[in-house]
Amino acid sequence: MKWQGRDRSSNIEDRRGKRSGASGRSTGRRVRIPMPGGRAGKGGAGGLLMLVVVIVISLALGINPMSFLDGSISTGGDAPYRPSDTRPLPDAGKDELFDFVAVNLNETEALWTQVFAQNDMSYRAPVLVVFSGSTSSPCGTASAQTGPFYCPADEKIYLDLGFYDQLRRQFGAGGDFAQAYVLAHEVGHHVQQLTGVLPEFNKQRRAMSTNEANAYSVRVELQADCYAGVWASYVGEMNLLERGDIAEALNAAEQIGDDAIQMRSQGFVVPKNFNHGTSEQRQRWFERGYKSGNVGQCDTFGAERL
Repeated sequence: MKWQGRDRSSNIEDRRGKRSGASGRSTGRRVRIPMPGGRAGKGGAGGLLMLVVVIVISLALGINPMSFLDGSISTGGDAPYRPSDTRPLPDAGKDELFDFVAVNLNETEALWTQVFAQNDMSYRAPVLVVFSGSTSSPCGTASAQTGPFYCPADEKIYLDLGFYDQLRRQFGAGGDFAQAYVLAHEVGHHVQQLTGVLPEFNKQRRAMSTNEANAYSVRVELQADCYAGVWASYVGEMNLLERGDIAEALNAAEQIGDDAIQMRSQGFVVPKNFNHGTSEQRQRWFERGYKSGNVGQCDTFGAERL
């Protein structure tokens, strides 16, 4: 991906080198649910319905991704986050991986600002918390074990940059665009929070069985892959893609499919426990977003075939 020399986002907290415990239970489920609609437009169309992102790879780590979405994970601890836990952002050119993440975050802000404006809405960018080891969040402790996630209570994305090395070594999903795909996926959590879909999902889950919640989550996750594809289309229009970038994202989608993860971790597949989608489904919905560049093509909830 051609990212060097481009503007970085300033919506980042650098907590690397700081370690803190968990804070309390999330209050994210109390958000009012707006009912967005809108006009079709370039890069977005037909309304911002069900814009959702679920935690990448958490299933492989033994964590139910829906626990983060409603803030039910809270691991306890006696050292909540303090503003003094942050440090000044590194100067551009001093930390390549940080620069890469900051540039990609800035590109997601440009895309979603445009899409929201086309739907007569204002986009409020999320904050990315970069940390090492562990740090606290209102949704519980963020660590290498949890993987990257979005916390609706404080509207922040939590990412240990060391996760990208794990993505490459443990799951065979290397490459800079695989890394960009992960971040674009998490930004979708925030988009979902702003449009009210995340609170609605959590509200409905209370009346669902485990199997029903898993099936709903699959539709949520596949739509997230489609929106990540829309973002890939956006950066492609700006001539930022390089040969092999889309293949890297598709490989990442394949490696973190439910069937691939279950086969790798336990040697057999249990479809009723899927809550992300199969490798084939995740690749197909990413490609749908990428080829169309249109958020209106990502309605997994209305699709007959997933």
